[in-house]
Amino acid sequence: MLVRQVRAAVEQCREALLAGRELASDSVEEMVCKRIRQLRQRSLRPVINATGVILHTNLGRAPLASFQPIPRYSNLEYDLETGKRGKRDAHTAKLLHALLQRTSIVVNNNAAAVFLVLNELAAGYEVVVSRGELIEIGDGFRIPDIMSRSGAILREVGTTNRTRVEDYAEAINDRTRLVLRVHRSNFRVTGFTSSPELRELAQLGRERGIPVYEDLGSGCLVDLQTKGIREPLVSDSFDAGVNVLSFSCDKLLGGPQSGIIAGDPELVRRIRRNPMYRTFRVDKLVIESLEQTLRHLLFEHWDAIPTLQMICPHPEQLKQRAERVAAALPGARVREHASPIGGGSTPDQMLPTWVVELNLPNAAILESSLRSGPIPVIARIEHNLVLLDMRTVADEETQDLIRAVKACV
Repeated sequence: MLVRQVRAAVEQCREALLAGRELASDSVEEMVCKRIRQLRQRSLRPVINATGVILHTNLGRAPLASFQPIPRYSNLEYDLETGKRGKRDAHTAKLLHALLQRTSIVVNNNAAAVFLVLNELAAGYEVVVSRGELIEIGDGFRIPDIMSRSGAILREVGTTNRTRVEDYAEAINDRTRLVLRVHRSNFRVTGFTSSPELRELAQLGRERGIPVYEDLGSGCLVDLQTKGIREPLVSDSFDAGVNVLSFSCDKLLGGPQSGIIAGDPELVRRIRRNPMYRTFRVDKLVIESLEQTLRHLLFEHWDAIPTLQMICPHPEQLKQRAERVAAALPGARVREHASPIGGGSTPDQMLPTWVVELNLPNAAILESSLRSGPIPVIARIEHNLVLLDMRTVADEETQDLIRAVKACV
């Protein structure tokens, strides 16, 4: 390893000389030492999220509830009662059934869930979906592309802004295998709009003998309306008569990156037998983390789930936290602001918050310095001011935050 780093440093110097560029001030020895220090340092590091965006996609989306990974062997696929081979999803199945009253399986994200459901239930046949729900999710992935790769044939109905239940009814034929509803979790269509109620689609599905599948996106299991968040509940979809449902675990559910497929037992069992299921299954660390999160949800330990903990505090608590931080930073000012949920959830809904405002000559340099420190602080710039949003800064992080800001100043 050392020889490779020496050769790489020498080659870097040679390229600079051949290109007529000035050599770095570091000697070759210093360059090698710097390379080795970088290799020794962890790439995946903890950061302080002071942006106010709770489900920050670039910062791992939902922060994880505390759990202690099992360091050695575990009964991942071993039934301790029978002494025979077990199934890894058994560790989450009972908790999910207690929460949802439905048969469920876990895959590595909701996009995988969509692919798997469509591939098993509709490959080679038609899936009826509204044109207004053909959305694009993160990093350029589009629902129509996922559908086509699954082998399902897209049958679009309605228009971008208006789709009626009659549009679905007219599109159903002897090649239809599924009716799909996609929750528009990352944008809103307003104005001259209409779409059928989920109950209407479920009733249509029952009349025609066609299962109704909903891609619910965020997967909200806790009613957050009293906190100012209007997101459909998973239980509401099942009450409406949906046959199969999928949603993300690392959004409003507050768990690790994974996706849940839940619904009618015969349909879920069929999806689980699909050969592609093994491609999308989750590993033991995800199962451990998800099991912990689901147990907190089941027993209503909201404070143990960081996502819910950050959604639920009263603005006065955030104000007090902001005042404690500002008091330790000369020239800092506290003011009211608003925080987005983020992560493709609740696009038009903001939560009231309090921020610490840092008024220094060059906000861009300060912001860059904060994220380059020993404990990176991710802040946001607004009107050439650096803002530290207290909604996403935990009480136990405030001293590290203060030290980081002082060091940069």
